[in-house]
Amino acid sequence: MRNEIRGAIDALAESGRAGRDGLKALIALKDQDETSYLRSRAAEASEKVFSRAVYLRGLIEFTNYCKNDCLYCGIRRSNAACERYRLTADQIVGCADQGYELGFRTIVLQGGEDMTFSRDDICRIVSRMKENHPDAAVTLSVGERDRESYKAWFDAGADRYLLREETGNAELYKKLHPAAQTWENRIRCLYDLKDIGYQVGCGFMVGAPYQTADDIVDELEFYIGFRPHMIGIGPFIPHKDTPFAGMPAGTADMTLNLISILRLMFPDALLPATTALGTISPRGREDGILAGANVVMPNLSPAGVRAKYLLYDGKICTGDEAAECRFCMERRIESVGHHVEVSRGDHPSFRK
Repeated sequence: MRNEIRGAIDALAESGRAGRDGLKALIALKDQDETSYLRSRAAEASEKVFSRAVYLRGLIEFTNYCKNDCLYCGIRRSNAACERYRLTADQIVGCADQGYELGFRTIVLQGGEDMTFSRDDICRIVSRMKENHPDAAVTLSVGERDRESYKAWFDAGADRYLLREETGNAELYKKLHPAAQTWENRIRCLYDLKDIGYQVGCGFMVGAPYQTADDIVDELEFYIGFRPHMIGIGPFIPHKDTPFAGMPAGTADMTLNLISILRLMFPDALLPATTALGTISPRGREDGILAGANVVMPNLSPAGVRAKYLLYDGKICTGDEAAECRFCMERRIESVGHHVEVSRGDHPSFRK
């Protein structure tokens, strides 16, 4: 069996492919020697493309209002216990300005699908950010909108878009979302974004309710065809005020296996070591970097609202100030032999 596992890892490292059975074996890998070998091959692949650079993205969680009712999410529309907030345009731009002063060259605007922020509102916010800091990248993560909105925001200066489709399997998507939300529309959005010219990020929850190894392989095979520029994965962590409150969480080990698998499949992808991974394991983000991740996203949101943006229970860093998050993360990155690179951190195919 050990020879078969090593063979699957080597095939993945050499060609980016290992077949469905090989991928399922690697996803579930628990043997310490074999996981160490998988991590080491992924680290080699990452270093070959990115050296030991890790890119920081300054995250602004600007609204926790959401029109959707995803069964796993703490800011879902039906959660009456969620204390709602919206930042003003001036507050958002002020957070971005502070982030730039702290050395961030990518600012991520993330929120629930809050339709109070119109197409034009977001255009104006993006334009102001780009006027203030033309050398910085702006990433949006505001969910499903029509193609015209995506195009307007791109024309206003947005560079990237994050939209986690959560699964490559339409049937599993139905189990995680109400009927009004469809996997087909989610995928339509991703193709629209890529066609417009964004650097596009996908992603999914590891260990989501009802998820099987075959579902995860379906996801990986979707990426082979779609070729995302960024792939953000993190363990599923239940929230006490959702229908999935009693479901078991995903594991750090499987998440780390998948980060390494994704690095070997897509050596030039931007892979975050997510806050969810750091929440489920004290060394989660450091271990993610050692497994092949090369992006972290410290929080720039005002400290007073961070504890209100809880997609899952136990989220870390909700009480920290922006500067504290920034320099704490840099120390963590350096502790595992990597370094922060102060740049936009574009996907290699977008570098000028």
